[in-house]
Amino acid sequence: MAEITEVSKQKSVSLSDRQKDVIQKFAALGSLFVLISVFSFTSSAFFTIDNGMTVALQVTSIALLGIGATCVIITGGIDLSVGSVLALSGVVAALAVKDYGTPIWLGMIIGILTGSLCGWINGFVVTRLRLPPFIATLGMMLIARGVALQITGARAVSGLGESFGELGNGSFLRVVNIGDDGFPTVIFPGIPYPVILMVVIAVAVSFMLNRSVLGRHIYAVGSNPDAARLSGVNVSRIVSFTYVLSGTLAGLTGCVLMSRLVTAQPNEGVMYELDAIASAVIGGTSLIGGVGTISGTAIGAFVIGILRNGLNMNGVSAFTQQIIIGLVILVTVWIDQLRNRR
Repeated sequence: MAEITEVSKQKSVSLSDRQKDVIQKFAALGSLFVLISVFSFTSSAFFTIDNGMTVALQVTSIALLGIGATCVIITGGIDLSVGSVLALSGVVAALAVKDYGTPIWLGMIIGILTGSLCGWINGFVVTRLRLPPFIATLGMMLIARGVALQITGARAVSGLGESFGELGNGSFLRVVNIGDDGFPTVIFPGIPYPVILMVVIAVAVSFMLNRSVLGRHIYAVGSNPDAARLSGVNVSRIVSFTYVLSGTLAGLTGCVLMSRLVTAQPNEGVMYELDAIASAVIGGTSLIGGVGTISGTAIGAFVIGILRNGLNMNGVSAFTQQIIIGLVILVTVWIDQLRNRR
């Protein structure tokens, strides 16, 4: 009888967490619609197809990093290194192509694997050396940035060729009409490849979290690691997997971003880790672990992206934008803390 009561309590808690997550997600979705309405009213160029594709393209970096951050945070961890890992992976891919004549596709894979290696090291330090995730990933943030600056001599890697920019600047279903004067007119800008990549990865990771045993184990570790361990879950392996996933997505983001620039910048990605964490928390992921969804993170990423885009269109300075987004992050975390206390 006691066992049945305990199971009922666990189910009740699970349902409560799910309800909180849904409420937070709808709140973020409501904020998104409010931002779209306000900026559409203040700027006639905001609610257009071209600007919509621009926003989607700008959001890809935040969303991809946010997906990895969500999985890590669900297990009760944190990853502060993704911005630096992004830069390191991008310059490694660029150097492989430029200095060693590696095919572009192979150079991109090397860059992504570099991110995976950094994620594996984070997982090893957290699970085997038992360092707090904050300290472990803070160390990796400094190491990865330092290595990126060291191998490039703190200079941008340029001269990569137009083909290097195909992944970041290409688009699907682009429609161009050649007029009688011989000049092209863009009928539809097409769906950028990074946006397609973002959607595919978001759907795949969401399916993994909600429909697979691995996903259930990730939530279990974040909810109660001791109970998960007693149930036969390899907690260390699950935690390590989330850090490897986060590092891999950071590596992918770095390759996509450097491809967009057609130049590898070792100083790229500064403060991106905060955008990733913010997108996850805005979308309902709890910093204490056990709660979070990829769809919520996607909404959070668009909230940040649309906020930046709309403020730019209204002539708000970059410094003021930092203040506003910082306040949004503080308020969101505060709401998360209130939610958990209740």
